[in-house]
Amino acid sequence: MNVLAASSNIVFARPEAWSFLLQFCIIGMAILLGNIIRRKVKFMAKSLIPSALIGGLVILILKIFPFAHNLIDKYFMELVTYHTLALGFICMALRSVENKGKSTTGKIIESGALTAGTYIIQGIVGVSITIVLYLLFTKCGIGREIFFASGMLLPMGYGQGPGQALNIGTIYQTAALENFLIDFKSIDFGLSIAALGFIVGSVIGVLFMNRLRKQGKLSIVASQQAETYSLDDYEQGNEIPHSESVDKLTIVFSIVLLTYFLVYLLMKLLCGIDMGNFGENTIKPLIYGFNFLWGILFATIVKLVIGWLRKHSFMRRNYLNNFLLNRLSGFLFDVMIVAGTAAIDFDNLKQFIVPLVIVCTLGVIATFFYVLAVSKNIYKGYEYQGFLAMFGMLTGTASNGMILLREVDPKYETPAANNLAFQTIPALAMGFPILLLVGYAPKSLAASLISLVILILMGIVFTLFLFRKKVFKKKNKDNN
Repeated sequence: MNVLAASSNIVFARPEAWSFLLQFCIIGMAILLGNIIRRKVKFMAKSLIPSALIGGLVILILKIFPFAHNLIDKYFMELVTYHTLALGFICMALRSVENKGKSTTGKIIESGALTAGTYIIQGIVGVSITIVLYLLFTKCGIGREIFFASGMLLPMGYGQGPGQALNIGTIYQTAALENFLIDFKSIDFGLSIAALGFIVGSVIGVLFMNRLRKQGKLSIVASQQAETYSLDDYEQGNEIPHSESVDKLTIVFSIVLLTYFLVYLLMKLLCGIDMGNFGENTIKPLIYGFNFLWGILFATIVKLVIGWLRKHSFMRRNYLNNFLLNRLSGFLFDVMIVAGTAAIDFDNLKQFIVPLVIVCTLGVIATFFYVLAVSKNIYKGYEYQGFLAMFGMLTGTASNGMILLREVDPKYETPAANNLAFQTIPALAMGFPILLLVGYAPKSLAASLISLVILILMGIVFTLFLFRKKVFKKKNKDNN
């Protein structure tokens, strides 16, 4: 027995037995530190920058020092970012959302079109800049090498967040090195865009709110009370009782993991299919990259199956709890933000600091004015509430949009919150061609130029749709 105990102690003392857990400890401590900084530093509190991002930035700064740089496992942080993205979206898709009648179908579709249209604008700005810089820097040899297609990471970082920036950045980094011998760190480039997106989205959103308040166009109702939940939120009809042998959270998370396992099986199956040259080079690399998209699909199917089973009395209890799913998605996205920011290699920033600054600066300017113009056109009566919600989401995540919206609409009395919640499905449907272009652009410089032309044409179509009432109204007046 003493021999077995000694053997166990040796096993548990091995570095590999603690390495992954230590990385999670680092993430947890970063979130706690970020929360302390946000609460105690007034500037940080007013900026509305998420605590998770502040914690991630603290890790990034500490990585300048060798002791911290060697302690943080970049590959592990990338894996955590990749998986938490999909798991978080699965939690969101499994929720049952009550439509309070505040949003019409037309507004939800227009909100989805605004999301897809902004991705297009960001793609146009990003890839235009990196193509020009590629021709100047790489071809002419007047600066550091840059990958011509890397500008397509702007809508992935700004519009989708660190998870998708990592996924596509991995594909681009491999394509650049294997096909064009360009050692451009697209992973760090995409994650840096995502991190800056959180900052500029929050800071610019707050500055714009204060400007509107001074102009008398908007009243900011800063809620001093924390959002509270009652027992009714935690306990919904006919759920697992507390006396049950298994906890409700265990069941909910198990359903999330089951859904993700189905996602894995689908991706494995799709990658085993012969898709020809175009499919092998363009579609297959995206299959694992869009794990979150498959997650939303299977979560919707699982939710429908559970609903059918309950309707026909094959399942008597309600195993999906909105409160727990909200808490799980919030936890997963916080971890994703910290891990995604911590995965940035500080040393690699020197390689792309110029294109990063140019892409992010022009990207946020284009996003701001495009979203503002469209919001004024489609969100009549709540233009600025709608703008802040969509702008926060399209530079960070949906939670950023909700944070900005809560400052001006704490009780969600306008349709802005519902527009943000329901626009995901139409946005994915309308934005699917953009995802194909993301996979096609890194094939060659010509492919990036073709992608740019297609994006411009798509941008014209989406803009005409969003401003169709003004355009056709003006035409009718001219005809009269």
